[in-house]
This record gives sequence, structure tokens and C-alpha cells, in this order.
Amino acid sequence: MPRIACDILVIGAGSGGLSVAAGASQMGAKVVLLEGGEMGGDCLNTGCVPSKALIAAAAMAQAQRQGAAFGVGQGAPQVDYAAVQAHVAQVIATIAPVDSQERFESLGVTVLRHWGHFISPTEVEAGDHVIRARRIVIATGSTPFIPPVPGLGTVPYLTSDTLWSLTERPRHLLILGGGPIGLEMAQAHARLGSEVTVIETAHALGRDDPEAAQAVLAAVRASGVTIQDRTPLKSVAQDGDEIVIHTGDGGFREAALAARTFRGSHLLVATGRRPALRRLNLGAAGIETYNEEIRVDDSLRTSNRRVYAIGDVAGKGHFTHVAGYHAGVVIRSALFGLPSKIRTDHIPRATYTDPELAQIGLTEAEARIRFGDRVEVARFDLKHNDRAVAQRRTDGFIKAVVHKGRPVGATIVACDAGEHANFWALALANKLKMSQISATISPYPTMGEMGKRVAGAYFSPRLFDSRTVKTVVGLVQRWLP
Repeated sequence: MPRIACDILVIGAGSGGLSVAAGASQMGAKVVLLEGGEMGGDCLNTGCVPSKALIAAAAMAQAQRQGAAFGVGQGAPQVDYAAVQAHVAQVIATIAPVDSQERFESLGVTVLRHWGHFISPTEVEAGDHVIRARRIVIATGSTPFIPPVPGLGTVPYLTSDTLWSLTERPRHLLILGGGPIGLEMAQAHARLGSEVTVIETAHALGRDDPEAAQAVLAAVRASGVTIQDRTPLKSVAQDGDEIVIHTGDGGFREAALAARTFRGSHLLVATGRRPALRRLNLGAAGIETYNEEIRVDDSLRTSNRRVYAIGDVAGKGHFTHVAGYHAGVVIRSALFGLPSKIRTDHIPRATYTDPELAQIGLTEAEARIRFGDRVEVARFDLKHNDRAVAQRRTDGFIKAVVHKGRPVGATIVACDAGEHANFWALALANKLKMSQISATISPYPTMGEMGKRVAGAYFSPRLFDSRTVKTVVGLVQRWLP
């Protein structure tokens, strides 16, 4: 069996793994990259890229419905679902060369298209090769979580991995899961002409700021989506060409729900994801896990000090941008031997509904738990932004959570909230003060002015409601020549 020795072995060619492999190789390390599936991983092939392409198609359909308010002819969109999926495939194909085997081999990376598993603390077997590495990075991502609902295994269902092979528009799409993936796909399919019902056992968008979540849920419902949250699942069955979901009684004090039956043509299971660890044989390497995730320290090292875990498998957030951030932390440690630790206080996340919901750092509730009554909240509503008025996109707000003059979190509900999150991610990453944010000058009229306006809302009571300020101004005006 051929043996390969290298400095860095990366297991998984998703966002994080590719970032480590490219960076390490270009800085002089000998790198081997293993990938048994598609180059680019979940994000390119089944996650971020295809879902946003589908959402873009749905937005075009919605724009046709809303033209009258702008004096533009209005009409029902003619949706060709197969063509929509062809658009999705074309977007993937356009981006794919950046993540391709050929590109990484051109960077000096040895790419082996096999699944790998540990056979010792420093060795991994992949296909007919054994790779021995000084440092190993596990970046195998995650797979859809399928809940143990009676009968679910007996019916055909889609996941975020398999939805993209569908070429016929669902007549009535049933979605299990009221998190970001479920709601994004629900609104998109409703705009593309499907009837959609979302069933969530807990609270839809339950992780997010309640006010923000309610604003987004109202918008999704207004798109024609039925959302049944706090609804216990009882069973799933097939009845002819329909899928039938039976729900149980109650389960929540605030909503004693009667048992119900939901029928649809297609079922999408969007109940979260779990780390992809099954093939790795972690025990052979002495790598510990906890709650189905690899246990890591603040440097992303596992219990085997030669092995790092990044991205979804490390349990620090199932986001592509988090995996990319982890890659930078590992490169600093594994290549240069420098101390490098992760931060989580500035990590953004976004739900790409319309309006979008973005969260950076702490929510208001989380900040109050941590800092008590030393928290202040500054708010700006989109209806006061002139560009939003011009575009008729005034639904939403920004809420900055401030502690000792510095933002520790920001909640954004707005069109393109994910774009506005960049401003606040920069502020939190660099621990900027609200006074520094208020010094920003934005071009007018832009949605980007909202960051400065939030800072203005923070300082307004201090300036305009202060007797001291008014007294000082009065004295100065009296003595000025």
C-alpha cells in the first residue's frame, strides 16, 4: 500500500478544508487533501450556493407581482421550475472551478478523491494510500439530521442535500423544521407557486431575538406559507400519491393544540444538521467526541494534539463563514506554531428570507443575562431611511445592544440584512465604540446610513434630553461674541 508523508493532511474539501489546504500549500507546506464526495463540499453543491440561487429566482417572480406600486406593469409570473433548477445548476457550475481538484493541484496540493479514516494517531488510510502527517485537520462538515418520527423512513422525502435534483415544482410542499433552512425554502417555493406548510415542534426561529423572529415569520406567512409551530409530530405515512403528517396533542402550555393531519405532494426534512463523523474511526486516533461533535479547545485542537477540527464538526457554529474563520486560526497555529484562539463574540449569522434576519454577537436577551441592567439598546426603524422609502422596503429595524459604550450585539431585520451585518461584524471584531461608529459618513441616500443612525439613536438622549448639555449650551451662547 503506497505511503505518503506530509506536513498537513486535510480531511474534507468544503469551505474550511479548502481554505486550510490553499493557505498552507501556498506558504510552503506539503499538503494532502482528501475528499470522497464533491469538491466544494456542502456549501457549493447542496447548501449556501444553490439555496441562494433558488431564492434569487423566487425574488424575480415576486418582483413581477409587485410592479404596480412603482408604476410598472404587474402580472402573475410564469414559473418553469425545471428552468429554475437549471439556473441553480449553472450558478454552481460557474463557481465550481474555484474549488476544483485541478485548481488545488495547481497550487501544489496532493488531492486524493477518497474517504479517509484513522488507523493511528498520525495516520489516515484513504483508498489504497496511507498518509502520515505532522498535523491533521478534520473538516468533514455535516449531513442532514433526520428525526426519529414513526413512518418517516417509509416515505420519499427531500433534504437540503437532495432538493436540487427535483425538476417538477411541488404542488404542496410540506416542510419539517421552522429554522433558517426550512423558512428560506418555504418562502422561496411559495413565491415560485407552490402551496407550502411548515411544521415545527418548538418555536419557529426560536434561536433568534423574539421581536425579529416575529417580524420575519409575519412576512413569510404573508408570502402564503402556513407555519404550524409548537406542533408535536406523531407519524408520517404515504396515502396514494400524497404524504400525510399526523401531529399530536398539545405539548406547550401556551398552546394546547388539537391533533391535526397535513397532506402534501412532497416532503422536505429541514430539522438541522449533524457532524459527519461516521467514516473517520476517531477512536484509532484517540479523538474524543461530545454530543456527536468533536471536542476541541479554544485553539481547535482535539484531544489528540496533532489533530484539529474545524467547521461543523467542531460544534462552534454550522456556517460556511465560521469554517473559513476556523481555517485561519488553524493555519496560524499549525504552520507558524503561534498561539491562536477562536472568538465567538463577533460571529454573524443570517436567515435569507425576505426580509432577511441577521444577528451579530449577542441578542438583547443574551446580553441582559450576561451584563444585567448595564445594557442599553439603540434602535432605528427602516421606515425612517429615505432609500428604504424610495424602494418601498421599509419593513424592519436595527437594534444595537450596547455595554459600556461598545456594541456587543446587533439584530437586523431588513432587505439585505446579511449585507448590513458586515458593518456590525467589523465593529464587534475590532471592539469599536459607539462614538467611533457615529463618526462614520455614509453616502446619501443609502441603506448603509442605518449604522450611523443607530449610533445617533444611542447618543440622542444624552445630547437632547440632558439638562446639563442644555445649560452648557446656554452659557456658551451667552458668552460667545
